Amino acid sequence: MTDPAGSTRHVKITDAEIRRQAEQAGVLQLRDPRYPALLLRFRAKDRARASWHVLRHAGGKSLSKKLGNWPDLSSTKAIELLPGALAKMTEDPGALVSVSGWAVVGDLLRWYQERTDRDRSLSSKRRATVRSIVACQLLPRVGSLRLDHADRAALDSRLVMPMQDLHSLAYTRQCFGALKVAFKKAARLKMLAANPLADVVFTDFIETPIRPKPCAIRPQQLPDIFALLVDHWKSRPADALLPLMMLCHGTRISETRLAKWENVDLAEGGEWFIPAGDAKTKADHRLPITRQVRELLTAYRARQIAGGYSGSYLFPRGDGKPLSESQGQDVFDRVAGAEPWTSHDLRKIARSMWADLGVDYLIGELLLNHALDDLDAAYIHTHAQALKRDALERWHCWLESRGLSFFATRTEPVCAAPVTEREASNHAAVEAV
Repeated sequence: MTDPAGSTRHVKITDAEIRRQAEQAGVLQLRDPRYPALLLRFRAKDRARASWHVLRHAGGKSLSKKLGNWPDLSSTKAIELLPGALAKMTEDPGALVSVSGWAVVGDLLRWYQERTDRDRSLSSKRRATVRSIVACQLLPRVGSLRLDHADRAALDSRLVMPMQDLHSLAYTRQCFGALKVAFKKAARLKMLAANPLADVVFTDFIETPIRPKPCAIRPQQLPDIFALLVDHWKSRPADALLPLMMLCHGTRISETRLAKWENVDLAEGGEWFIPAGDAKTKADHRLPITRQVRELLTAYRARQIAGGYSGSYLFPRGDGKPLSESQGQDVFDRVAGAEPWTSHDLRKIARSMWADLGVDYLIGELLLNHALDDLDAAYIHTHAQALKRDALERWHCWLESRGLSFFATRTEPVCAAPVTEREASNHAAVEAV
């Protein structure tokens, strides 16, 4: 049976019936006598797609909420979701979480992971991190949770409290943050009509402040680390240079391992250029090369050429390409051995000692290639390069007195200067990067 205008067709709704009715240009929407609260409306320009709507009459008013899109949300699934959607509208007409073919959090997470994998603006490391968090933590814990049941109580019992029993609070917060980003992205793209996590924050569950992990390297340990690197310099110089470059410049392992000789100017007053594509912040980074680093790199390049390598990379892996992320971490497994410090601790100790040596805060941030706000960037831009050079020259002279000179043109380290009481106390106050 049809309405007089013929625009609404009353049929037993199935996917096959929807496809048949889609071929009838005069039919705008479908109703099923068995489910009077469910309406399917065809799109005007693309009748191969349609939208599900839930109807409810209350107080003389008609309420309509979108449930999802067909064929993303099949007729069987739409009918299955209908009772819950009606109950939600009865409880709070404005709170229905509409979905585009999604019924559970796992549907959203798989969409978010696929979208992240295709997002070329993200680094490969970031994409891999999201992939791991979704597959290893979020899908097993909240993947089966219905979207309209995603609230504080459910996340507390299924995600936050179980995770903090097994993992650090920092990692637990990171996983919760990834879940929030997935919901926010879906809501922004109108894949969700409402975001149930919009006002949920991690401190709703755990109020304990999460403090940065302290640096595992003390200033007094640097002469011993230089001594440890000496043996690697003799047998595998790349294993020594990678941590040395990170220590000297505070760079990340991801951008250091990709360094190319064409981006290293060894002339007096030269610089090491890190292109935006290699940097975490996606911004070009320029680091002045000091006398100590110029001698270090000159000696290292001579070792490479003597060994038969004259290619593009400072840290090649054997096939002409740079070390991979895992191979870069392998270097630190070999170098540090059983020692408790990691590659990131070199970045932390550099930042800490810059403060001890009186380096301006904003210059320290620029050396670390941290993103600055517009006001800070405008303030520091004019004299940034000269101030960065001055900061690194002070830092490298300090390192030279502790053993850095061994790796340059000299063959023996100079006498290490003692760590002052002021340096040791200041270091404890400026550990986190």
